[in-house]
Amino acid sequence: MTQEAEPKSARVVVADDQTVVREGIVMLLGLLPGIEVVGAAGDGEEAVALVAGLAPDVVLMDLRMPRCDGVEATRRIRAEHPGTQVVVLTTFADDESLFPALAAGARGYLTKDAGGDEIVRAVHSVLSGDAGLSPGVQRRLLERLSEAERGPAPPSEPPDGLTARETEVLLLIAEGLSNPEIARRLHVSTATVKTHINNLFTKTRLKDRAQAVRYAYAKGLVRPPAG
Repeated sequence: MTQEAEPKSARVVVADDQTVVREGIVMLLGLLPGIEVVGAAGDGEEAVALVAGLAPDVVLMDLRMPRCDGVEATRRIRAEHPGTQVVVLTTFADDESLFPALAAGARGYLTKDAGGDEIVRAVHSVLSGDAGLSPGVQRRLLERLSEAERGPAPPSEPPDGLTARETEVLLLIAEGLSNPEIARRLHVSTATVKTHINNLFTKTRLKDRAQAVRYAYAKGLVRPPAG
């Protein structure tokens, strides 16, 4: 009787700026079937470099890290190394963290209270082409999609006196782009981007990028991603 070959283990890189948390995740994953940890990164820059060198199947990505945060690292990995999937593993399940991460290309999103079995399921789900989302995140996505369907159509004119270019910059902030990335997308200087951001913050009375993302959704300028 022929024995079936065991499924190939998923090669995983862990990215988290907190050493104790990162080492704990690596230790947990080392005990789980179907997972092989091939590297660990302390920030987004290290994560991108490890992906370039190791070509892992999946990166378990924290969001709030120094030098290069998880959203920007996810965007770079998905653009430069499309064979590597990203599953966010973070403390935060708020909309300002969730939707930019998914827009950047993350296929999975878990909070750090996820159990080992849930992490394994998410990793193998994204490798099979499905989304690896925690039940709570799935509910929030459905709620936001439902709200979007019920809500008013996006305004035909930019709100609060924003110019067309300021609105364009706002939408790119909501996508999770950094100032240099916005500059490259719009073919302008980083200084010009900063000027647009300062102007739109003044007009809308916003204080930071997280508020800007919330504002873009509240004004109907951005729709949650469908998946």
